[in-house]
Amino acid sequence: MKYLLATAAIAPLLMFSSANAEALSADAKPAAEKAVQSAGGKASGEAVFSTGVAKGRDRLDSATSTSALRASEFETYGARSLGEVLRNIPGIRAEYAGGEGNANYSIRGLPLSGTGSKYVQLQEDGLPVLEFGDMLQFTSDMFMRSDLNLSQIETIRGGSASTFASNSPGGVINLISKTGDTEGGAVQGTYGLNYGEKRLDADYGGKISDTLRFHVGGFYRQGEGPRDVGYTAYKGGQIKANLTKTLENGYVRVYAKLMDDRTPSYQFVPIRVTGTNAYPTFSNPANFNVKTDSLLSPYTSNIVTLDANNNIARDDIREGQRSKVASVGLDSQIELNGWTISEKFRISKISGGVRQVRPIAVAPAAALAFVYGGVGGALSFATGPQVGQAIANPTALNGNGLMTSAVKIKSDIDSLDNITNDLRASRVWKVGEGNLTTTVGYYKSSQDYDSYWSFMNTLTDVNGDGQTSLINVRTATGVAATQDGMVAYGVGGALFHRTYDVTNSVDAPYASINYHIGKISVGGSLRYDMGKVDGTLYGAELGGSRVGVISRDMNSDGVISLAETKTAALPLGQPGRVDYDYNYLSYSTGVNYRVAEQLAVFARYSRGGRSSAEKLLFTPAVDYNTGKLVDADSAYDTVKQAELGLKYRISGVTFNVTGFSAKTGERNIQVVSGSDGTTDVLNIVRGYKAKGVELEAAVSKGPFSVTAGATYTDAKITSADQSATLIGNKPRHQADFIYSVTPQVELKNATVGFNVIGTTSSYAQDTNQLKLPGYKLVNAFVQIRPMENVQLMLNVNNVFNTLAMVDSEQAAIPASGVILGRAYAGRTASATLRYSF
Repeated sequence: MKYLLATAAIAPLLMFSSANAEALSADAKPAAEKAVQSAGGKASGEAVFSTGVAKGRDRLDSATSTSALRASEFETYGARSLGEVLRNIPGIRAEYAGGEGNANYSIRGLPLSGTGSKYVQLQEDGLPVLEFGDMLQFTSDMFMRSDLNLSQIETIRGGSASTFASNSPGGVINLISKTGDTEGGAVQGTYGLNYGEKRLDADYGGKISDTLRFHVGGFYRQGEGPRDVGYTAYKGGQIKANLTKTLENGYVRVYAKLMDDRTPSYQFVPIRVTGTNAYPTFSNPANFNVKTDSLLSPYTSNIVTLDANNNIARDDIREGQRSKVASVGLDSQIELNGWTISEKFRISKISGGVRQVRPIAVAPAAALAFVYGGVGGALSFATGPQVGQAIANPTALNGNGLMTSAVKIKSDIDSLDNITNDLRASRVWKVGEGNLTTTVGYYKSSQDYDSYWSFMNTLTDVNGDGQTSLINVRTATGVAATQDGMVAYGVGGALFHRTYDVTNSVDAPYASINYHIGKISVGGSLRYDMGKVDGTLYGAELGGSRVGVISRDMNSDGVISLAETKTAALPLGQPGRVDYDYNYLSYSTGVNYRVAEQLAVFARYSRGGRSSAEKLLFTPAVDYNTGKLVDADSAYDTVKQAELGLKYRISGVTFNVTGFSAKTGERNIQVVSGSDGTTDVLNIVRGYKAKGVELEAAVSKGPFSVTAGATYTDAKITSADQSATLIGNKPRHQADFIYSVTPQVELKNATVGFNVIGTTSSYAQDTNQLKLPGYKLVNAFVQIRPMENVQLMLNVNNVFNTLAMVDSEQAAIPASGVILGRAYAGRTASATLRYSF
């Protein structure tokens, strides 16, 4: 509460400063109206918001914390991934150092103990892209792209998100498409000035008749990308289209999306660290730049493994993250006998996969020669320009003397297909002097998780510029301890060599009621989720008599090498059964008081749930003979949140502040690493609590404008099954303060500005030892309009080439002084030429 009161004190200053503020530019209001129409709302000119609420309404009349970001705003950021866009929205934590896809998202103080977006649902046009945003290896943002099709992005944090969408107790992020209500389009080309990218975007929309309109758009790109990998790592694109029929009492829209895109997966790399855990200094190993390099290269790309039928299969790391989507949908809304009935339906066919190299330990090359080859163990290049050459002096290898024990990962998506349907009916009743809005709805979805995984152990050197190679080890007597750089055609025996063929079904009736009289509105909502999980698993990790390690001649040379005696295989005759049900109740209630036309305050309390989904599979939580849960409570996690907020809006000024408190229970999977460099995977069961304040502000006067967002969070671990010593610690990666600020000047023929993203320090792991230093990234943009319909844009990300640490698998500085971590990319600059018509 004290944080809210302290921040709210800024409001009168903003009110005073806005007394002489000029009105918004003449085209701003029509642009807002067009965004409303695209979302299926009414062009009233008010800030109508429709995501995660019962019915679209002016945000000052809603007891929720929301934001809407128009396409014209986030294109100035120079964002090259969805994570780079979303990092600018208040309250959202986005970690996207791994590239485009498989980024991590959370809201306010909710934990990021695993990967993906566990508590946040990512949507396109009001329906989830995936029912669960944190599926291992495959997260929602893999199958979403920001391009000219986007009209705006709406986000709701906490509040009624828990009752108007399943598996979203933290909030909803909704990407809303253009629908052709504005005649015209654009074509633009983007070129990376200091990195490999060529991209073409185009879109067009307009009226076919007075009652029929359309929009179509997409992009295609290819290039090496912002890191030196030595090959074309980005290749592909998408196309989206929709057709809207306007009726006398509503509209009907059909839409489709076709996507086939390939992006790299940037995993952890060796990083030197000196100083202390509290005050570390991170730097590059010799001949390796953590801001521009990775362990990806043409020389680490070959994959040989056993497939889902235990046949030898070959693949290539250069396939990266392959995202393939074919979807069709329906979005309709009609007024019938006083009721507003909306129907949203989508069916998506999703496939692809992930290929990556992830180091699990880093050490001096001589040490790894001893580990795998014993006394007198010798090293040589298994691939690359020096293939077959002996490494006579391991301590001088590439100038840094380092090697990694790494995992080659091949994860196939046979099906992430999903079908979702959301049917809703609302009506406004006149009750006394006020309006009573009632809503009932039914949500139904089916989400496949049909996937094959194979993890293999290999050795690499540490070399930049896309030159990393695989390394062979021989014993002093000449016995090969590796084969073509492979230590084993598996990891830890048969860890993560598995298949999933599981379907998650969700049925969720929901209802809400809201009474608005005068300046006050009071409401509440309920949702009852009923889930069913059914399917089959294969893998030695399921236990029992299942055997997962065999000998196989993987290179077909007629000889079984040492590495080939450690080949992971599936026990195909011994499936594991999954067959369980669960259900939980979510609720939310709030009150909003419109103090004046420009000012409102609100309070809200909510409880939401999140299915544990595939994170329970291959853990002791399931009896794989019966398929039932050992502990029924493990089927889902809950989030309880309280909010108290203030919203202020006047011509040229917007100011929103929300104080929050959250309690979270979580079951997840977390990768950790010890001081000796070894890596382990923990099945965690923990509780968390957080409190803090969230701020969003925008000021516009004449050609000058500035938008800003900030979140202060005080978070703690409240329970931990693995170790009571973690209780009271701050969750990993949770900074006290995160912020973004974007000032700009918009003139007739040019727009100039910059965008600052910043954070204070956080801990690398829950043990609260090694700190990741705070940072601020400055991104600059210039837009020049030399003639009508022509615009030239220059974007520079990370202008000052700052080393911004995001991740460390080690909880403390190891004796070697080298960790495995990730940092954001260094300075990148791009130029875009757009022609609008």
